[in-house]
Amino acid sequence: MIHTIADIATEFEIRPGQVYTVLNDLGLDHDGTSFEGDNDTLEMVKESCLENMDSKVITLKPNCTPRDVANALGVPQAEIQKSLISKFKIMKAIANPLTEDEAGRIVTSYGFELALAEGPKPKPKVDPRAAIKVGGAVKRPPVVTIMGHVDHGKTSLLDYIRKANVAAKEAGGITQHIGAYQVMLDEGLITFLDTPGHAAFTNMRARGAQVTDIAILVVAADDGIMPQTQEAIQHIQAANVPMIVAVNKCDKPGANPDRVLQQLTEYNVIPEAYGGQTITANVSALTGEGVPELLELIILQADIMDLKADPRGELKGTVVEAKLEKGRGPVATLLIEEGTLKSGDNLVVGQTFGRIKAMTDFRGEKMNEAGPSAPVEILGLSEVPAAGDKIEFFADERTARVEAESRISKARAKEFTNGGRGMTLRDLRSRMQDDGIKNLNLIIKADVHGSVEAVKGMLEKVKNDEVETKIILSGVGQITKADIDLAAASDSIVVGFNARADGEAKKEAEKRKVEIRTYSIIYELIEDIEAAVKGMLAPKFEEQELGEAEIRMRLQFSKKGIVAGSYITEGKITRNAKVRIYRGKELVHEGEVATLKHFKDDVREMTMGQECGITFNNWEDFQEGDRVEAYEMVQINA
Repeated sequence: MIHTIADIATEFEIRPGQVYTVLNDLGLDHDGTSFEGDNDTLEMVKESCLENMDSKVITLKPNCTPRDVANALGVPQAEIQKSLISKFKIMKAIANPLTEDEAGRIVTSYGFELALAEGPKPKPKVDPRAAIKVGGAVKRPPVVTIMGHVDHGKTSLLDYIRKANVAAKEAGGITQHIGAYQVMLDEGLITFLDTPGHAAFTNMRARGAQVTDIAILVVAADDGIMPQTQEAIQHIQAANVPMIVAVNKCDKPGANPDRVLQQLTEYNVIPEAYGGQTITANVSALTGEGVPELLELIILQADIMDLKADPRGELKGTVVEAKLEKGRGPVATLLIEEGTLKSGDNLVVGQTFGRIKAMTDFRGEKMNEAGPSAPVEILGLSEVPAAGDKIEFFADERTARVEAESRISKARAKEFTNGGRGMTLRDLRSRMQDDGIKNLNLIIKADVHGSVEAVKGMLEKVKNDEVETKIILSGVGQITKADIDLAAASDSIVVGFNARADGEAKKEAEKRKVEIRTYSIIYELIEDIEAAVKGMLAPKFEEQELGEAEIRMRLQFSKKGIVAGSYITEGKITRNAKVRIYRGKELVHEGEVATLKHFKDDVREMTMGQECGITFNNWEDFQEGDRVEAYEMVQINA
């Protein structure tokens, strides 16, 4: 039964805000205008209203908004916003969370005191199946992820195993999505995750999800270890997942499996043939040679791990992928870990919720339930969840909605209070004290392999009694979005030595609050890391990107010399900005902007989409097509 706040306020001749406060005191869910409850609940609310008719205390939930304050005080929302701006210089949208201090100041200005109440308590997420445990945990299929360098045969190997031509349906035979498939073999059932890049180890790990039991590293016998192979090894090692190396394309002329085994040792992967513990298998995804032996090794490894789950226990699962499909709405692929998912179940998935309207298996066939290690696609969620989000069972959809909304509110409040800031060198010491961090995780990128090894060797020696450095990934080349993804997942700092971040990586780092630090002098890099570990990092100047421009013509002026007629392609260029000039990929000059002109006028800055004339201090050897990268040095104080 729905009861309106206004009706109760009229009956007792009190402000609607007093009813609002009573509801918060009692922990009852409401939307600011009405609440739901039976007659007993209504009587309880009325009794509390009588007891609190003269109270000067306003009770609000933590992270309340200006709208909540207005409802509680019984004044127009616009008046609250006006007071926030004029009296307290606080700029807040009507639905943005307020801090306790901000809410207290505005409530006090109206002659009341602020009290904080706990939010509405959702009913317990009781899964009736959790009480029906017959036999407890039983053996479950292993979940296997296939990783490796592009075009080394990952999808072709899986294609041979499950006898379905997936690669031919995709652009260039390259995997375009995360797929989850089950294969029934004589040896048992295996669940495979076919992933693009390292999505299963980055996006999922960022949310604390670890769905893979065994990782298959595919290496082409004719190519050997390639850059993405090295990255895959480091992702697997960071995730602490058992690895099986499948040396593929052994049927090709020039194949050299022994060379691959030797290369593996360079990356701390010691094959069994060399006295180590890493299982290897020579295979051909084209002919099927060695594939049965590989499958036997997977089953053997799973038996050693003794993988078990309780199909009648509490429901647990993880989102493998999710998308919005026209005509179907949010579609999520889940991997069940414990318990059994059934059609019609009410779920909370991350910050979204819903009742399962339809379930299909990886073949697209309808199913009514799915047990441990089963991949399943579901419809019925309110929004698209994120890869790695956990699923939880709730007794009814309304309770699930309340829980999801509570999570959204908490996430927004956290974002407003700390900006979602990730790990930085400067806050390492405080994070050690607050969160108990013992490692400084680093991702190292450099211009050449020799530099990578030199930086790694020196950084691995940096430690003290409380913290030590840990290299999560190292490689040659630019800092990419994949590096930022891994940094966000592993709480790492990205360090570049003579290596810069590309545009996509910069945007992703800013979005996910990942710190990128670049250096051209190795002792400065080492000194910064040592100082951070010792808690003595001094303020320093660091580069801040401004923008880029393309030089389109050389203009000769008698007095001003040669001017670069340019077009701003990104960000902005300012007078006196520091610049790097690139001709293709080659750096041809480093210096400063001397003058910046728009037609005949001297200007301070020009922004993206504008044309301008640029001169550089003591340098005129630019050419048409050169790229200008502008930046400034700013002092980092926090």
